[in-house]
Amino acid sequence: MAKPIMAKATAVWLVDNTTLTFKQVADFCELHELEVQGIADGDVAAGVKGFDPISNNQLTRDEIETAEHNPKHNLRLKSYAAAIGEEKRRGPRYTPLSKRQDRPASILWLVKFHPELADSQISKLVGTTKPTIQALRERTHWNIANIQPIDPVALGLCKQTELDAAVQKASAKKAKEGGVMSDDERRKLVSTEQSLAAPQESKTPAAIAGLETFSLVDEPKEAAEPELDADSLFNLPEDSDDK
Repeated sequence: MAKPIMAKATAVWLVDNTTLTFKQVADFCELHELEVQGIADGDVAAGVKGFDPISNNQLTRDEIETAEHNPKHNLRLKSYAAAIGEEKRRGPRYTPLSKRQDRPASILWLVKFHPELADSQISKLVGTTKPTIQALRERTHWNIANIQPIDPVALGLCKQTELDAAVQKASAKKAKEGGVMSDDERRKLVSTEQSLAAPQESKTPAAIAGLETFSLVDEPKEAAEPELDADSLFNLPEDSDDK
């Protein structure tokens, strides 16, 4: 059963203005029966102003009267067609106070290493606002000089599975839009497990690319010089006058 808004204040009003049993009020407001009894005795919720569930469209007078005549009847919260789905969490993720000072570092890491992520995705991952993300993207943040990028998973601001899912979603969206990704962007868009499992590619500097297949055997050989004998150097030709 759905819980009424301002449950304790609603319980105060029901105790003061109806003859419902403590159990009926406790079940409707999702409180303990002894807590409702404490409200009736003035030991609990002292100073809390009662919240009228009839004027606030949470209960009908007929529903209360039916429950007053039948102690086993459970009160039913009035249904709103427009309120369906309102129980879902909205807005950015809640971040504990102890970790809020780490958010700029994690945002800077996501902006630097995953520029394909949209601001809404970053906001959902680490629980921040779009103006903060924009300031870090443009490096206009007031403390940008002292912020070092740190992985939000290492900081405990999000799970690795959540980060991978966001990156994969950004990858699919960019591919659907026909965007051309560079090799570095394509490497960033794979999951962590895939990136770690991928073999390391050897990169050859452009200045010497293609030289690894060059062999000295293919170089043209110079004409072989005749071998010189030491004795031939000292055997000078005879002078024709001595003959």
